[in-house]
Amino acid sequence: MTVMKIIYIIAASLLAIYGLQALFLTLIARRVLFDEDPPSPPVAQDLPTVTVQLPVYNERHVVRRLIDAVAAFDWPRDRLQIHILDDSTDDTSQIIARSIAIHQQNGIDIAQFQRTDRKGYKAGALREGLAHAHGEFLAMFDADFVPPPDFLQRTVPAFDDPSVGCVQARWGHLNSTVSRLTQAQSLGIDGHFIVEQRARHELGALLNFNGTAGLWRRSCIEEAGGWQEDTLTEDLDLSYRAQLQGWRIAFLPHVVVPAEIPVSVDAFKRQQFRWAKGSIQTAKKLFIAVLGSSQPLWRKALGIAHLTGYAVHPLMLLNLLFLLPVMTSFSPALRIASLFSLTAIGPPLMYWTAMRSQGIPVRQRIRWLAVLLGLGTGLSVNNSRAVFEAILGVRSAFKRTPKFAVTRASKDWHTSAYVLPSDPTVWAEIVLAVYANTLLIFSLFNGFWWLLPWLSLYACGYTYISYLSMRQAWEKRGALRHHLATVREAGD
Repeated sequence: MTVMKIIYIIAASLLAIYGLQALFLTLIARRVLFDEDPPSPPVAQDLPTVTVQLPVYNERHVVRRLIDAVAAFDWPRDRLQIHILDDSTDDTSQIIARSIAIHQQNGIDIAQFQRTDRKGYKAGALREGLAHAHGEFLAMFDADFVPPPDFLQRTVPAFDDPSVGCVQARWGHLNSTVSRLTQAQSLGIDGHFIVEQRARHELGALLNFNGTAGLWRRSCIEEAGGWQEDTLTEDLDLSYRAQLQGWRIAFLPHVVVPAEIPVSVDAFKRQQFRWAKGSIQTAKKLFIAVLGSSQPLWRKALGIAHLTGYAVHPLMLLNLLFLLPVMTSFSPALRIASLFSLTAIGPPLMYWTAMRSQGIPVRQRIRWLAVLLGLGTGLSVNNSRAVFEAILGVRSAFKRTPKFAVTRASKDWHTSAYVLPSDPTVWAEIVLAVYANTLLIFSLFNGFWWLLPWLSLYACGYTYISYLSMRQAWEKRGALRHHLATVREAGD
């Protein structure tokens, strides 16, 4: 029992540290979010050659939309090069070829590059694509993004500072209103970009390129060691290696590039799994390099907290699992650890601040904050598995997040060939939903009043994520049956 108490207190203490970090970054961001006017768009003077790289793998639903958007860039055609780095194994390659032919007729320098294998996945495609690029700067977009025509006009001037090796724009959303799931995800992304990234940029702290909607200086990529595939987050890895070499990353919060948010909970889990595992892999890879660098101590501390941020999920899980034995023994450790829970205000305040900065009414903020916190808590099983795999050195392939070009609630996506099978973690989530609700009732009848808000969050979170997974699985089966029946009728 003593060991369990120690683990419980350690988990609660570490969660408090991450909560304090979120609170600190939120307070920094609030100093500028509500007291400034958006800057005037910069004017690009000497226009350099830019190579736009579009790494693509089986994106039949969205690839044409992306190519059309990039081809419409307001940039001299003799200084714009577009490369589709196509690793596809389905008809996406034919869609790309047809789209390229149309744009080449309009004088666009656009080409398709296909590899014989997917070695290195996205990192491998970007590394190989660098050999074909002529640009001094390289812009990158994932298939689900739709950059505005003036993207280069507003971002390239940041490289006038010779210390800037990378420029990151803010992610926007094409389909945030499609469902509660997409709305919650959009708020989570806004919390990261509007508050966390903004605060890190204002502080001069280490921050990251988010893999898309940004540009790199070619010399920075090469000096930092290039794209490497030994983690699932090649973007985070290169970001930190570049900054440890003395380069800066410029974050431009007023340049917004909208993207499609996963409408499938299984796709969302896959995306989160990749981000969580890759982040911890990068932390393992660069932990000693960050600590041994010449960076100030405060930058090192914030950097390590940033790299290991997904550790909050197994800590949350441990906190819940060891709560029952601590409660039943009426241990003083319960009251001691409960004091740390006050720091949990950090993440909710971060998302609240992001919503406030966008003018979202208070009632909507309360409603969507509850959904977001529940979703984040419910993900702890999925993301804990990712963290443990990274710690144990379990290797896995880079699995993309499928996109369906769903920008309105009425569009069906359930019968697409890209639909993922139901994630088996749903059964663990159901068990934890029952467990958390049981603890909630136990606390209610035994006077553990200070635990009720947190246990309610666990109970609602696991109940919501498991319900959502089961409901979408049912919808997929129903849509597939209907589709097959329609095909048979057409055949008759």
